[in-house]
Amino acid sequence: MTTTTDSLRWIKSSYSSNGGNCIEFAPAYASATGVVPVRDSKQVGGPVLMVSAPAFAGLVTLARGADL
Repeated sequence: MTTTTDSLRWIKSSYSSNGGNCIEFAPAYASATGVVPVRDSKQVGGPVLMVSAPAFAGLVTLARGADL
């Protein structure tokens, strides 16, 4: 399956407002396909990582437990 990520609606991490290293993801695409597109919020034209919904949930859990 080929996907263009140019037309996706991206949501920024809540940490984006504090100047840290941040990500964006596309929840509508994730809901429709079970695959979560993730990208660097500072390089919107850069590469996109496509991960399964369970893998993304694990990354969120890991990040929440990190001492940021």
